Amino acid sequence: MVFWAAVLLIAAAAGIGLLLVGGSPRTSSTSPPAAEAPSATWAAGKLRAPDISLVDQNGAPLSLASYRGRPVVITFIDPLCRDYCPLEAKHLNQVVRSFPAGSRPAVVAVSVNVRGNAREHLLQDAAKWKLVPQWRWGVGGEAQLARVWKRYHVGVLVTQKKIAGVTVHSVAHTEAAYVVDAAGYQRAIFLWPYSAAAVTHTIQQLAPAS
Repeated sequence: MVFWAAVLLIAAAAGIGLLLVGGSPRTSSTSPPAAEAPSATWAAGKLRAPDISLVDQNGAPLSLASYRGRPVVITFIDPLCRDYCPLEAKHLNQVVRSFPAGSRPAVVAVSVNVRGNAREHLLQDAAKWKLVPQWRWGVGGEAQLARVWKRYHVGVLVTQKKIAGVTVHSVAHTEAAYVVDAAGYQRAIFLWPYSAAAVTHTIQQLAPAS
């Protein structure tokens, strides 16, 4: 179903507006071009990335602190999405594969849809989206996830309606991907749509805080 929510949030810490999107892709004549540069950047050591305390698709603890020593892309994905999110996953797969095997960045995909957090959905996405091994889902209860969304200025809007007596939920959310350096500092944010090459270039230019 077509669902495009243009709700503008003012992200004070980032100093930028973040757009909520969801639903079916627009046609090529109305879709904005893929960004070739971050929407915002930060100097090394300036802004510590908020920690994350969730679990992954296997039920193992997931924290941002555990990734010290390697860059991380933190994105926000609906496991049940079948339009924008799979496209973003494809781009992030390309980013990871563009690096040598021993220095590939991690991808932490924080769920924005608690109804899609069942392991069966996450494994189905891994197969359908051909997710790289460096991809880990971050899932948890609604309160846990809401704290992470808030810390990263991610808006999530859930609407529901009945179709033939069945309640259908639609989730619109901020399509944002943060680049975090090996020292745990935010260095850039990309808003969808963005190119894989732009994210790759940004990670290649990272210098950890001294």
